[in-house]
Amino acid sequence: MDLQRFVIKGRVIGADDPQLQDALAQVHDTLERPRCLCMPGGVEMYVARHSLFVVKRMPDSGSAHHPGCPSYEPEARQSGLGELLGEVVLETEPGRVELRVDFPWMRVIGHSVPRGETQEVAEVGVPQRRMSLRALMHFLFERAGFNRWSPAMAGKRNQGVLRKYLLEAAEEITVKGVPLAERLYLPEPFSESGKAEAAQRRREKLAVLGPRDGQAPLAVVIGEYKASEATAQGHRVWIRHMPDAPLLIAGRTWERIERVFAPLFEARDADIRHSVRLVMAALICARREHTYEIDSVSLMLTSEQWIPIEGVHELPLIGALVAQQRRFIKPLRYDARSAAPFPNALLLDAGPSPVPLHVVSPFMAPGERDAKEKAIRAEKTMVWTWRTDVPMADFPTRDGFSPSDRG
Repeated sequence: MDLQRFVIKGRVIGADDPQLQDALAQVHDTLERPRCLCMPGGVEMYVARHSLFVVKRMPDSGSAHHPGCPSYEPEARQSGLGELLGEVVLETEPGRVELRVDFPWMRVIGHSVPRGETQEVAEVGVPQRRMSLRALMHFLFERAGFNRWSPAMAGKRNQGVLRKYLLEAAEEITVKGVPLAERLYLPEPFSESGKAEAAQRRREKLAVLGPRDGQAPLAVVIGEYKASEATAQGHRVWIRHMPDAPLLIAGRTWERIERVFAPLFEARDADIRHSVRLVMAALICARREHTYEIDSVSLMLTSEQWIPIEGVHELPLIGALVAQQRRFIKPLRYDARSAAPFPNALLLDAGPSPVPLHVVSPFMAPGERDAKEKAIRAEKTMVWTWRTDVPMADFPTRDGFSPSDRG
């Protein structure tokens, strides 16, 4: 991560300064806030505490930072997050978020919908939007910083890093009154020597699925999909780093999942130079003791660096940006009907404003293509476009900015 500088109690201190933790401890739980010096005058931040003190941006302040600053965040309208803020994503206080989701945390055991006489309708409520499992994945990956890239991240993203930062992001999120971290499981990096201890920790974590008061709690497992196999009772679904704990699902349900997400499964067999990962979010319950059954599933593709993508048409763009050591953000779709209106990436190191990068594929459906062309025409700043049936053009040049240059 690029170096930031902060003003804390009148003192300028760098993000790599050994005394930063002491300085942050002095202002944690006080009204005094650090200021990031990426812009003249600084941008107000706040201090959160995980295992260490961390400086984080204030709500709705991401676009006030310079694009070259690690705390920069594009305007929400440039991704599917924009249509969820304020209704589905509620920031209750700096760093604390409540999500309204469309999946349950509990199933009533043996419950059926009661039948009886039609009741007179006394009122009609306004339907409220809810976030899907896919949008929850996108929110976690964005909150944890996996939709952004800088050269310093090269070679540093693996299962352990993914798990660490997604779990840290979950600590700040509440779903239906329950801390998400209590209901989220991510596999530990597998090792033969430590598999027994890791399995015990997994059993302890997923003990939350034990039935109580006639209800069956649910939890979310997020991991890289590996394979599935048919059994006499249905299918076993395997997640990487969980070789000793398959997830079970009915055969017909799994066949429907394979049909719905066919383009994502097929992406793993595409004739491309860049590796692709298929990440699964599975809402699970306990069929019996320590037997985990899938209730519902969502899938998403990521690049080899765990950057979420919409399809293989984006991989050459992501690969070129990484290879050329550029800094960028990948806007995510969330629950938007289409990703076409959003940039495929935002280049952060080419000047005082991010540069939208758009990809137009001849395999796009006509409606998607029209939406993409309309988005390109609507851009009010510099825009870069690659039509995949011609060679990729050069990216805009770097401006040489470093966060330590400002202030």
